[in-house]
Formats: sequence, structure tokens, C-alpha cells
Amino acid sequence: MPDPLPDPLPDPGLAHDVDACCRLTGQFTLRSGQVSHEYFDKYLFESDPGLLARVVEQLTGLVPDDTELLGGLELGGVPIATVLAARTGLLSLFVRKQAKEYGTCKLAEGPDVAGRRVTLVEDVITTGGAVRDATRALRDAGAVVEVVVCAIDRSPEDTNPLADVGLEVRPVLTKAQLDAARG
Repeated sequence: MPDPLPDPLPDPGLAHDVDACCRLTGQFTLRSGQVSHEYFDKYLFESDPGLLARVVEQLTGLVPDDTELLGGLELGGVPIATVLAARTGLLSLFVRKQAKEYGTCKLAEGPDVAGRRVTLVEDVITTGGAVRDATRALRDAGAVVEVVVCAIDRSPEDTNPLADVGLEVRPVLTKAQLDAARG
């Protein structure tokens, strides 16, 4: 059974600060192929050590207690997983979009995942395509994957875009929280 989620956002200014830092307006094509008039450029908060630390502080409380490995998804989930691993003491691995075709030819760089509980770490989730692909690949490699933690969940409110693969989404911020922070 998943751990209970902590109280909502103990850092009340975080939504405002992340929104102010990384919400861009214009016309953007998302990974899913959807076109959006706004884009959350996660690299803008991930490259700010103070803001990244605040996001990771909130993520710490979302990681299930039985997690053995943190799986940062290429590319935006990797810096978050790295800082989260340093903060929690958990081992991390870095999950590629596809296995490299040279050297070790691995999809997931780091410790072996077979039989281990992996909590995925992502930056922004809209439809969950990259997370879905990583979940299936890690499960094929023997990992137990049930939860993804993310900085921003911009999927429609009250929906789980990853329910089809039985994955619980635990976000620090939702699009509704970011919209409300614009005040």
C-alpha cells in the first residue's frame, strides 16, 4: 500500500517562485505532440541551485519509504534525482529514452534494477509518455515500479495520466497550483 501523502506544500511561496522562473508563453509543441500556448521550462528552475533545492525538499516527503532506487528520467529528471539521492541517501540510476548502442548498451545507468523497488523521478508530466515508456522498460528488466514523483504535473486536474500502467503520480506542484500562484 502506498505511503500517505504529506500535507500540501509546506513551502507556500514555491509555486509562485517556480511559476515566475519557468512559465513561458508562446506556441510550443510538447513531447506528446500536443501544442500548448504555455511551457514550463524546467531547466530554468533546475539550473537555479536554491530553487532546485526547494523543489527537492518537497519531493523528499513524496518518496515512498520502501524505495530502493531513484530513477531519474533523461534529461530533466536526472538533476532532480541526483539532488534527491544526495538528500535522501538513496541510490540513483539514470534512465535513458532508449538503450545506448555502445559500451554497456544499458537503458538504465547505475545499479541493477532486477527485484528492486524503483521510484521514478521526472521534471514535468503532461501525458506521461516518457514515464510510461520507462516504467515498461524497467518492469521488463525486473524492477518494481509503482510511483513517480515529479516537480510539476500539468495533466488535467483530477486525472492520472499513468493509471493505464498502474503508476501513482506524486507531484510537488500541479498546474492548478501554478495557475493560482499567478494570482
